[in-house]
Amino acid sequence: MTVSRASRPSTLRALFVSSRPISWVNTAYPFAAAYLLGSGVGVAGGGGFSLAAFLVGVVYFLVPYNLAMYGINDVFDYESDLRNPRKGGVEGALLDKSVHRATLWAVVVTNVPFLLVLVLLGGPWSWLALAVSVFAVIAYSAPGLRFKEKPFLDSITSSTHFVSPALYGLALAGGHWTGQLVAVCIAFFVWGIASHAFGAVQDVLADRAGGIGSVATVIGARATVRLAFVAYLVAGVALLFSAFPGPIAAVVVVPYALNVLPWWNLTDAGAEAANAGWKRFLWINYLAGFIVTMALIGFAFTH
Repeated sequence: MTVSRASRPSTLRALFVSSRPISWVNTAYPFAAAYLLGSGVGVAGGGGFSLAAFLVGVVYFLVPYNLAMYGINDVFDYESDLRNPRKGGVEGALLDKSVHRATLWAVVVTNVPFLLVLVLLGGPWSWLALAVSVFAVIAYSAPGLRFKEKPFLDSITSSTHFVSPALYGLALAGGHWTGQLVAVCIAFFVWGIASHAFGAVQDVLADRAGGIGSVATVIGARATVRLAFVAYLVAGVALLFSAFPGPIAAVVVVPYALNVLPWWNLTDAGAEAANAGWKRFLWINYLAGFIVTMALIGFAFTH
């Protein structure tokens, strides 16, 4: 079966779209911020800054990592993606079968060299963090594991995709763990769970039609929206227990919580309407990133 919505794309264009360029910053930024903080800025500072490690890590988590995360997913979710009207654009590629093999080979070719260099640049703790990160990327979509089809584990694994680059950055830099830093990581992790859960709401009908389980298909659209709302608030509360600028950054969760609120009573039949909220979510990420960046800059200049 071939894609009928558009003509068959070139392999390079297909790989580019599959890597979700709009989301590259969502994994590169956590690594970069955590590495800079862990290498000498503020209370987490420890091991010293290495330009080589920083650049290799940023480039890896910017493109190859995202190609692996989304490319593997696009290949093995092909049949269900055919039933999903939002696939085929910025929210997710619809890869023609002719490029499936090329996509998987591209994942290997682009990821393995970076991973080898990062292993050489790091130590046991960074190896562990990197291993968890890569395993989560593979386990989410690959046959035999398919964590994305295991309700609740799907949201936990998805959150790991975005939190683990930050944990790896801290480990690679030799950063020092404090109670306040743990609070930040917990907040980030709970935020990731909330974001994945809300993202799953719009796909309830398509996932059920494709025989795919998710947190949203199990507890329903309404309960999942409410779960996401509460989780965002919990993330904000956790940030209040962190060191400056964490408490200031707690305000970042407000637009996320407000974004899901209009769908508080959403039914499964109307779940696709939540796509409007998901599109706003993609842009809220940039606003949140700007606020966090300003807070980090202020922190750097005052410590």
